[in-house]
Amino acid sequence: MDNLILLFGCLFTGLLLQRSKAFPPDTYRALNAFVIYISLPAVALYYIPDIRFTRELLFPVGVAWIAFAGSFLLFGGLGRLLGWPPKLTGCLILTAGLGNTSFVGFPVIEALYGTGGIRTAILVDQPGTFVVMSTLGITVAALYARGKPDPAAVAKKILLFPPFIAFAAACVMNVAGWHFHADLASAFQKIAVTVTPLALVSVGLQLKLERRSRHWRFLGWGLLYKLVLTPALIFVLYVWILGGGGPVVQVSVMEAAMAPMITAAVIASSNGLKPRLGSMMIGFGIPLSFLTLCIWYLLVRGI
Repeated sequence: MDNLILLFGCLFTGLLLQRSKAFPPDTYRALNAFVIYISLPAVALYYIPDIRFTRELLFPVGVAWIAFAGSFLLFGGLGRLLGWPPKLTGCLILTAGLGNTSFVGFPVIEALYGTGGIRTAILVDQPGTFVVMSTLGITVAALYARGKPDPAAVAKKILLFPPFIAFAAACVMNVAGWHFHADLASAFQKIAVTVTPLALVSVGLQLKLERRSRHWRFLGWGLLYKLVLTPALIFVLYVWILGGGGPVVQVSVMEAAMAPMITAAVIASSNGLKPRLGSMMIGFGIPLSFLTLCIWYLLVRGI
């Protein structure tokens, strides 16, 4: 419950701060920069060195990769077919393709499946969602922000992306069996927890509830894919095609049904990919996801 209070509290705080003269209109840019340059690298350095890579990772880790690939194919295809601007397509790929598998996902999964469910949820989030965001996510952001593919610029963007640098360093530590001193790891953990509150305040600062907004139709496309089609894809693939079942597959489907990833909206915004649409995906997607998650829970609990 405390996570949900923090979630909606920070989002509402951002909305209130839009009316405060003490905060400049572009305050969200500073918050975005802090999340990307400080908070996200701390997440990688805290979690990834201690992850144990086994065959059991395949189902949960695959969720994020499959979901992002589906988003890329769907919205990339629709964008070309319907003549959408590249920045609109890029925003939808990012925000619909990446799920909130940690801040929203962890408390929901813990409440439904207990400690064992959390272990699976961490695998969905860290080697799954976080890695996809740090690699494919930043690649898509760079490609669609520029409008024309520039391999050298994209490669530079990825290699110099702070969370990716931290991720690479953390992977080296994992393979080598190195670990940070407990005090340093604790410091990374404390920095890592700033991701969600700062990102949500940033989203709230950018969220505009405009009845005549031209983004409503695209919001519908994005949330349809994220909340309905993504978990349906994982369910069909894991249960009907691969014959999987049990708590690991149930948690995988539930994590696939989570609301859009807050950090995805931050990356979209920092690259100029329709910031208002990205904020709407978070602002409307999170509360709506609690309804769709109830439906998905009823569907998967028997597998």
